[in-house]
Amino acid sequence: MYALTIYTPKEPWNKNKLVGQKLPLKLQQIWSIRIRLEMSNKTRDLALFNLAIDSKLRGCDLVALRVRDICHGNTIQSRAIVIQKKTQLPVQFEITENTRKSVSELITKQSLGQNDYLFGSRAKPSDHISTRQYGRIVDNWIVSIGLDKTQYGTHTLRRTKPSLIYKKTKNLRACQLLLGHRKLESTVRYLGIEVDDALEVSESIDA
Repeated sequence: MYALTIYTPKEPWNKNKLVGQKLPLKLQQIWSIRIRLEMSNKTRDLALFNLAIDSKLRGCDLVALRVRDICHGNTIQSRAIVIQKKTQLPVQFEITENTRKSVSELITKQSLGQNDYLFGSRAKPSDHISTRQYGRIVDNWIVSIGLDKTQYGTHTLRRTKPSLIYKKTKNLRACQLLLGHRKLESTVRYLGIEVDDALEVSESIDA
């Protein structure tokens, strides 16, 4: 006799949750979070926030960064390059002075070596924080400045700088390169550019 196995479908992760494109942060919101982290002496969170904004990496690539990925010897580079987990394509990003300072403080405070993860897990010392934990950290940042966490998420940090760049330059190709997208259409959809542009035109017309 064979035992009958009854398959019970797993409940979708997004059941009863609001999902959709996450909003990017505005400059004022970026500095509000940054100042709160600085005042609270949250060294790891500050480095994570700054590097997330600069790198524009997906959460899975950001949390997996090792010291050697952004450092040459004891010097944090002004530019770095990583292979994206999703596409297996390289993407280059800048590391601004403010971010280099916060990351340097993290490395020094935690005595990290070249092969160590920048954002190590406290539960598993040899591993990095999970993308789920990263998501919870981002939620805390968002709530701390009075925003609705259902409208923001980890992709908020990835979208923020490209969105600011596009609004200033209208250079879609630059945004595509910075995000590591294969197709320009992906960048348009990801940034919600057509919708934003349409709304700006509409807002400029007083009917």
